[in-house]
Amino acid sequence: MAGKRISIDEKIERAKEDVTRAKKKYDAAVEALEKLMTKKKEMQQKELLQAFADSGKSYDEIMQFLKA
Repeated sequence: MAGKRISIDEKIERAKEDVTRAKKKYDAAVEALEKLMTKKKEMQQKELLQAFADSGKSYDEIMQFLKA
């Protein structure tokens, strides 16, 4: 009493479905990662601007430092 035989076409369809599910999961993970990276960059920009404001240094002094 062998189990039900699965044709190659059925296996292909199942594999396609697996790939589609995996791609959706991957795409969602990439989107979440991109949002987190954008948020981190925004936080760093705010932190940098605050440090500049708190430094008491002029724009020219900061630019000279950064270019050195």
